[in-house]
Amino acid sequence: MRKEYDFSKAERGKFHRPLDKGYTVHVQKKDGTVEVKHYTLTEGTVLLAPDVQEYFPDSESVNEALRSLIKLMDKVPVKKYKQQRSTGLQVAEKK
Repeated sequence: MRKEYDFSKAERGKFHRPLDKGYTVHVQKKDGTVEVKHYTLTEGTVLLAPDVQEYFPDSESVNEALRSLIKLMDKVPVKKYKQQRSTGLQVAEKK
């Protein structure tokens, strides 16, 4: 970056929008017309959080991990636990 660029008042992510909502691209052409295209994710597209993406950089690694998990799910019996309900929540200690 050049020294004359001042980012002291910049906002990180000011125009960020989640990809799952889709996005619109406006292309200004030389003849003065504007081409507008709206893009949405195709069905079956899955977005990974950045911390997960560190471990699974591509589709193959994600699918392999999920197939392993599916195999484990079939082998482990499902246990249902009774949940105890309390009558009230105590947020802080009483003095």
